[in-house]
Amino acid sequence: MSDQLYSAGPTELELAPERVSRLAGMTLGDIVLRRVMFGLILLLAATLVIFLGTQVLPGDVATAILGQQATPEAVQNIRNALGLDQPAMLRYLQWLGGALTGDLGTSYSNGQRIADGLFPRLANTLSLAAMAAAVAVPTAIILGVISVLYRDRLLDKAINIVTLGVISLPEFFVGYLLITYASVQYGLAPSSAVVHDGMSFGERLWTMALPCATLVMAVLGHMMRMTRAALLNVMEAPFIETAQLKGLPAWRILYRHALPAALGPIISVVTLNLAYLVVGVVVVEVVFVYPGLGQYMVDHVAKRDIPVIQACGAVFAAMYIFLNVLADIAITLANPRLRYRR
Repeated sequence: MSDQLYSAGPTELELAPERVSRLAGMTLGDIVLRRVMFGLILLLAATLVIFLGTQVLPGDVATAILGQQATPEAVQNIRNALGLDQPAMLRYLQWLGGALTGDLGTSYSNGQRIADGLFPRLANTLSLAAMAAAVAVPTAIILGVISVLYRDRLLDKAINIVTLGVISLPEFFVGYLLITYASVQYGLAPSSAVVHDGMSFGERLWTMALPCATLVMAVLGHMMRMTRAALLNVMEAPFIETAQLKGLPAWRILYRHALPAALGPIISVVTLNLAYLVVGVVVVEVVFVYPGLGQYMVDHVAKRDIPVIQACGAVFAAMYIFLNVLADIAITLANPRLRYRR
């Protein structure tokens, strides 16, 4: 009996890593599934809030369409045609059911399908956000590493002062400054970022230069400062002190040891700022007359086109929630300790 127990021991020990790995994978899958389900529930709640918010706006849609001189009979006919005489909850369920099948409804102002005008504008917004992210993310990480490498020196203080100043400026003010100096005085880029399908890739990049620079300045400082804070927090860890005692160069300690350990907070702040790039692009698009989703929504707010406003709000909410869920999943993957239940 003792021999059997002794012989069974190593087998169990050999199987232990495989079982731990399998359990870890299941736990990671559970975490991802939970994040996705929570995101879907949050998105459903956001669509409900957006719908109810558009219903409590002052004024009447039918009167806005026909004008103040319209007769009550004409106003009632328009309300019946648009389905505004139905209960609000029924209209919400109909709108939600159509949105789940890709039908975002019909615009009040022009009678066209909203999806036909919304998705090309969404593509423009995503391309602008992607262009800004491609510049801002690596620049912020590099500046954060340089700031930690020259901590409390002149270069570190200069980077911190500049980034703090950039954070303090609102986007519209930065945009108008760029238009005044980069476009009007020096002619480096066009003041209006009007893009169309016939443009080449180079022409599109040149046209989008100023709104892209505005977005980069809006998020660069925050990402850089959070990257610096995360790295400084890791630099206080015992394994960093061990690496320093071994005589490793400072840049190698940052690159090989500190930066991988600080990936979780860095990924979190980068993803949240990417969400801001997509959702907070409205002001920048209006300043530069960029044909994106934000400009599309603002144009229809002036027309009181409720279905378009609801659709744009739902798309913005979906992108913001998706990027936040993606940040949670990325942090879980970057930090193995989060894959195990306590």
